[in-house]
Amino acid sequence: MENHEEAPAPVPGPKARRVLVASVAGCAAVLGAVLALLPWERTATRAPAPAPGEQARAAVAAGVPAALPDLAVLIGEREARVRAHPRDARSWAVLGMAYAEQGRRTADPAYYPRAEAALRTSLRVRVKGNTEALGGLAALANARRDFPAARKWAEAARKLAPGRWTVYPPLIDACAGLGDHKAAGRALERLMELRSGPDVMARAAAVYWDRGWREDAAAQLADAAAAAEAPAERAAYLERAGQLAWERGDPADALRHFQEAVRLDPDQRAAQAGQGRALAALGRTTEALNAYRVALAKQPSPQYALELGELYESLGLGQAAGVQYDLLRARVRGAAAGGADEELVLGRFEADHGDPRAAVRRLRAEWARQPGTAVADALGWALHRAGQHREALRFATLATDEAKGGGVRSAPYAYHRGVIERALERYGPARRHLQEALRINPYFSPVHARAARAALAELGEPSVMDVPVMDAKR
Repeated sequence: MENHEEAPAPVPGPKARRVLVASVAGCAAVLGAVLALLPWERTATRAPAPAPGEQARAAVAAGVPAALPDLAVLIGEREARVRAHPRDARSWAVLGMAYAEQGRRTADPAYYPRAEAALRTSLRVRVKGNTEALGGLAALANARRDFPAARKWAEAARKLAPGRWTVYPPLIDACAGLGDHKAAGRALERLMELRSGPDVMARAAAVYWDRGWREDAAAQLADAAAAAEAPAERAAYLERAGQLAWERGDPADALRHFQEAVRLDPDQRAAQAGQGRALAALGRTTEALNAYRVALAKQPSPQYALELGELYESLGLGQAAGVQYDLLRARVRGAAAGGADEELVLGRFEADHGDPRAAVRRLRAEWARQPGTAVADALGWALHRAGQHREALRFATLATDEAKGGGVRSAPYAYHRGVIERALERYGPARRHLQEALRINPYFSPVHARAARAALAELGEPSVMDVPVMDAKR
């Protein structure tokens, strides 16, 4: 029999909290006077905080970020437990989820095979009703960017326990990764029926952002960060809020979020890399380079290596950029050895800095396997770089046209579409999309933002040929 966790009480909204605070304040003076007349009595002590391993166990079970030191404690505890009790299916499942989270947080794919082995052992020990292991395999597949497998495992867990809220977060991530935003929205609606709290707000923010609802996404993340109690969880939500601020072209606000995230959790390397991105946009180049180096030292993500390489390239430091590009290739090979898929970032790299035809081959295979919005954009850009502009436009349109699933407002996506349209001599649409890219985020890339401004300058002002002819009889 499986234990179903009870959903916490809903968190009151901002308006309700203001009313509550006002009513409490109105009684404060009277209450204070009454207490002053009562004999002094020792106040009840607060319950002790959970042990680090228990904190991490609760976090990985809920699919929320856990502090790396707490994860290390949890892994040690569960390794000892399964050695002593090898038929403890739940401990095997928790160990597998902890390995997967450790691999994701450290960008170390060596943890992923260990996670898979532990989770499959859990399934062998207890075949029936093992939603923990199924959900863990879904989370592991998401961490590996294997979204078809993630959806398969998540759907199996949901079918087994449709009323268990923990089966829905990995399902949302898998559907979003496959570009099935309607299914992600349905899973979010069900999750919100079963549970409320900061982790649900953060999931909602991701879905809203994919739909292009930027204000709603930002509001959900702000509430999630305010409601989160664990520092690592709050830092993760602040990092995502920083990403949203960055993507809407506000590097100063993004930097504030990233700095606070690192203050709360020094192991929050995504926020450290985000600081590099924001500092570069603000002209603080030396600080930006240092921030990227710190992030890569502890979390050598191929994406961070690509960003740092392009920053070096924009500064005319080609040799330093080459070092980062070599690191990117090495990290992609390591990821593949651990069963992780980094074809998307490798395809982006090859399109701009390597072999565009190789990028097309890689990204076509990726599109056939998991046709998400990010893959559509990357494949369109690779096709353009390989000289196949007409087919490129089809994929660029998929990534940017809301009617075709591209609801997210992305400066790089708009830039790619504008450049492709310019190559096809569609100057009016090209001008609109290049302007849109710089309007969304004028700092979106140290290399391509400069190219967007140069392309707009060459296109010049709209001519009479760009103005649609209106029928006077209408």
